[in-house]
Amino acid sequence: MMVEVDEPDAPYHPVLSSSVLVLNRSYRAVHIVSVRRAFIMLFRECAEVIHTEDGSYTNYDFTTWCEISEFQAQEKRPHDDWVKAVQFEILVPRIIRLIDYDRIPEREVRYNRRQIFARDGNKCQYCGKRLPVQQLSLDHVMPRSRGGESSWENVVCSCLTCNTRKGGRTPQEAHMNLMTTPREPATNPLLNQKLSNPKYACWTPFLPGSSIAIEVSARF
Repeated sequence: MMVEVDEPDAPYHPVLSSSVLVLNRSYRAVHIVSVRRAFIMLFRECAEVIHTEDGSYTNYDFTTWCEISEFQAQEKRPHDDWVKAVQFEILVPRIIRLIDYDRIPEREVRYNRRQIFARDGNKCQYCGKRLPVQQLSLDHVMPRSRGGESSWENVVCSCLTCNTRKGGRTPQEAHMNLMTTPREPATNPLLNQKLSNPKYACWTPFLPGSSIAIEVSARF
């Protein structure tokens, strides 16, 4: 199953750029979008809120969700996010359901830069340092200049220093040891990162097997 993720629009806002799980009409996970995008879909009546509590869930349209938010604001919970409007606050939904969308996603973990970083935990696979994404790069274990492919099995997360040191050599030639053998992950690395955050725990019932691939999408 593939879940596509929509990158948050500029300017950056920590709440509006957090994530919302999108279900199709059959309650199957198909996308992960920013809160900003989710509110646009709700306002346009393309989607409805799925609110989970005590093992059950309820469907709300945008107007009703605003009313629910006004009531919930009297007793806010620790993991909730809120967006301030002019005269009131609205609770950020964690899950929305598309009204007219039946596409069934593919079952595949897509290869890309963000997934490699997530698979390796933002940790250089040579020196073991965990660094911000801006200080990381991708390294081809077998260099591309010598026929190395861009694949799960031949690309690892590397810090800039180690990448420069290794250059166009193999790890053996550079006398550098890999911490782990690169492999295609059985479950989606980016999704696993999301699910480690308690505020996304409500996604779990809609993600059977957690074999969800997150991809960049501009669909919405």
